[in-house]
Amino acid sequence: MRILFAAGLLTASSALAQTIPPPSQTAQGDVAVTIYNNNRALVEDTRSLDLPAGRSRQQFPDVSAEIQPETVTLSGAGIGIVEQNFDFDLLSPDALMKNAVGQTVTLVRVNPSNGAETRERALILAANGGVVMQVGGHIEVLRDDGLPTRVIFDQVPPTLRARPTLSITLDAKNSGRRPVTLTYLTQGLGWAADYVALFDEAKSRMDLQGWITLTNNSGTPYVNASTLLVAGSVGQAPQYRRFNGGDDEEDQGTVRAGTETAHRERVGDFYIYPLPERTTIADKQTKQVSFLDVHDTPATRGYEYRNSWMETSAEPDSVSTVLRFSSSREQGLGDALPAGTVRVYERDARGNPQFVGEHAIGHTPMGSDISLNTGESFDVKVRPIVVSRERVTPEEWKTTERFRIRNRNGTVETGEFQVQQVYWRTNMRYVVTNASPKPVTVDLHQYGLSWDTRVVQESLPSDKPSDEEVLWHVPVPADGQMVVTASFETRY
Repeated sequence: MRILFAAGLLTASSALAQTIPPPSQTAQGDVAVTIYNNNRALVEDTRSLDLPAGRSRQQFPDVSAEIQPETVTLSGAGIGIVEQNFDFDLLSPDALMKNAVGQTVTLVRVNPSNGAETRERALILAANGGVVMQVGGHIEVLRDDGLPTRVIFDQVPPTLRARPTLSITLDAKNSGRRPVTLTYLTQGLGWAADYVALFDEAKSRMDLQGWITLTNNSGTPYVNASTLLVAGSVGQAPQYRRFNGGDDEEDQGTVRAGTETAHRERVGDFYIYPLPERTTIADKQTKQVSFLDVHDTPATRGYEYRNSWMETSAEPDSVSTVLRFSSSREQGLGDALPAGTVRVYERDARGNPQFVGEHAIGHTPMGSDISLNTGESFDVKVRPIVVSRERVTPEEWKTTERFRIRNRNGTVETGEFQVQQVYWRTNMRYVVTNASPKPVTVDLHQYGLSWDTRVVQESLPSDKPSDEEVLWHVPVPADGQMVVTASFETRY
């Protein structure tokens, strides 16, 4: 049976219309919304109220359904707050039926063969996953069996609200009309940055457009609102989780954090992105606004492979394809980048842009060096191989006890370590192949090292970006391969 719900009494529906604005209108006043990255927003709503002197109960419909009542403040000349209540039990067919338990409603059944209607009174006994009712001298279950049935309720329960409503008891010194400002925090409003990068490899250039993506799941619209966006990780206790745009916090694309101040408005340690004009943010809506449009900024393609430990791979692994650029003023981008997803496109032989990958970035200061992993290369692969692993005697260890570390900036350090009884030498070979028609350089990272690991032999000079890795920049010819060998001495 197809179940339709209706409020039956004219007096009940008329009373409701007197307190709740029609759907095309809003009870909100002058609204300003500040939206944070962590699905949270600050709402300031200034309304004009006619207040009597002394205590009175005032209704504020069209507040957020996700309002945090403990954050509500109301300011205005000559008023004080005595008590506040948030009525979040919203009017819906299910809520209407649950509130009718123990009450009598009217069932209207329609004969599908001739359209004739029959009406009878029914007592609602339960509404738990289905409606159980007493009709005459028998018990029925209201079922969806294809037969149209309409349920008419005598009135709307006073506990149900058509819209989220905050009720506040005020104490006013004097009567009269005056503006009051309602301020509260709410969940359900959030934003992130989305970027579209059009990369031209032949020219080593990139066009980058940034979009602010607003999402409203707060249960109410914000009409003609002045909107500010705050970029940064604003604390929230105790359930606060930092927005990072992805699951792997270390894989956020920033190779070197910038040291340049962006020319944007700030509050505290956060950047402010005001929307250029007022906008309406509808409920259950995603809205996009452009905030960045940069053309012809330098960018290059690179290749990276990260070997997590010294072990043999059963087959060659594809290297990662990366897009490298800078957010510095010198390189033409010149802006701080809020956390979001960068989607990269390249033009094909016909000149049409094609999607080639995406990567999430965290909040990135201006002047940062950025490397985005956009996917895996089809033609460029690496196969690490353990050639041998053997024990090293203390005497052999002493011969390399004093060793050199080449830093990333080109300086060289030496170090000495206490001799123990058992050491290991692992001889590695890395076969890097390139089936593409152009030469490439692969950044080959060997991870899993300890702070005192010694590289006692290598066929290609390495860098040591950190204690746990070494890095080779491996040039590989077109349609060719390059073999890198290295010997590591470790305590384990």
